[in-house]
Amino acid sequence: MSNTDFLGRAIEAVKKAIEKDTAGEYEDAYQGYYQALELFMLALKWEKNQKSKDMIRQKAAEYMERAEKLKTHLTEQEDKKKPAAMGANGKASNGGGKGKDDDDEQDADSKKLRGALAGAILTDKPNIKWEDVAGLEAAKEALKEAVILPIKFPHLFTGKRQPWKGILLYGPPGTGKSYLAKAVATEANSTFFSVSSSDLVSKWMGESERLVKQLFNLARENRPSIIFIDEIDALCGPRGEGESEASRRIKTELLVQMDGVGRDSKGVLILGATNIPWQLDGAIRRRFQRRVHITLPDVPARTRMFELAVGSTPCEMTADDYRTLAKLSEGYSGSDITIAVQDALMQPVRKIQTATHYKKVYILPFRPCEIFFSGRTWNNTNRRIFAGECRWQGEAHTLLTRRCWSD
Repeated sequence: MSNTDFLGRAIEAVKKAIEKDTAGEYEDAYQGYYQALELFMLALKWEKNQKSKDMIRQKAAEYMERAEKLKTHLTEQEDKKKPAAMGANGKASNGGGKGKDDDDEQDADSKKLRGALAGAILTDKPNIKWEDVAGLEAAKEALKEAVILPIKFPHLFTGKRQPWKGILLYGPPGTGKSYLAKAVATEANSTFFSVSSSDLVSKWMGESERLVKQLFNLARENRPSIIFIDEIDALCGPRGEGESEASRRIKTELLVQMDGVGRDSKGVLILGATNIPWQLDGAIRRRFQRRVHITLPDVPARTRMFELAVGSTPCEMTADDYRTLAKLSEGYSGSDITIAVQDALMQPVRKIQTATHYKKVYILPFRPCEIFFSGRTWNNTNRRIFAGECRWQGEAHTLLTRRCWSD
């Protein structure tokens, strides 16, 4: 038998396979390419001309590559198809399988949920340093242990020595819990997620727990990361009979994500803040390994708060004045002090609104006057006397300016 018959039959099989391939009938096309390749191998066996052999090998390699691609495509399609569920009547149900459209829809939903959480990521740091937070030394130390040290010295946290995974800040309103979180976002070289109940609660059934899951997935993908949940009591109240099903599912998902089996939370810190810790669910409260009480500021902290609240505003306040104010503001929170200082800073503006006449006052800088010593030596004692005289002149001029303004 000559190779002409095998080669001709192989060419006819290839033509039919190409027609099926063009029509999108990939299963028949694959079978056609497979049959043609067998005929090409038989033709190659009987061929005597070397150039003809090389041509047959080249064409066979091209069709084999196409057949392999079709085989891979058919295998992928087969994996995506799931066996249909059999009903009680023995007929196959069409609702058990998921195709490409379902996968695309799932990806679109995931992108939508991630887009909803994109606003929770702080891209711009609040520019609040540790030194801007007056007092709260215990809270700052706990946060440094959980956030700063594991990043700077990761080799120290091995074995059983692990950083805190959850820190709960609780205390009266206005004591600086959210302000501390802003300082953490500034100082920590981590991805910071700031969320509240409005970011995680949805009106659609089942979407709230999916938002919680996506939030933790984003945090794990961008580790080291910090998830700050402000007013966590609004999300994780105690479970009871009057609780809604949606609220129960949110708490369940939070519990699973924070400390569930098989969840790798290394590099992710959960930072919660609440004014009423007794209203938290017991299981949620247990997930926070470190609980820091943010108390009302003491006298040194209040003194520093008054200084920070006044800032660079021109005034004649002295250190003794700040200490006096701190002693008089017993029981004030940081927020109360900020409001009181802001109200005091507005007093000159209120006075200007009711004024009918204005006088321009020039306050020129002082220049040291020329001093004649009539032969005396300019020594250190003279320098001290001169400095004291100039300082007294400055205070006198300030007093004079104040009197002129009051007149």
